[in-house]
Amino acid sequence: MARRVCFALDLVDDAEMIAEYERAHAAGAVWPEVTQGIRDKGFLEMEIWRTEDRLFMVATVADDWPRALAAEQHAVDDRWEAAMDRYQRALPHMADCEKWAPMTRIYALGEQ
Repeated sequence: MARRVCFALDLVDDAEMIAEYERAHAAGAVWPEVTQGIRDKGFLEMEIWRTEDRLFMVATVADDWPRALAAEQHAVDDRWEAAMDRYQRALPHMADCEKWAPMTRIYALGEQ
């Protein structure tokens, strides 16, 4: 059974850099090996939404997510992350953690 996970991340607050970041994530712009690696990690669906300099990732993942990547896929993932690092910054309260901060669901309409 799949489940949904959500994460948040901030971008460098610079309009041109944000535009570059969006271009890097446009349909067909992400390296195919990165897209395959995302799927191989167990992501079934993924969307990234933006408001100002804040990003939200909403993903549906497999039960066994996160899966380990093969060494060659991990190397490609590392190169992509290094290329994206200049645009991204951790949330202020998460500066010592991973860039993408996990979010906790606090409300579900279906449970009301």
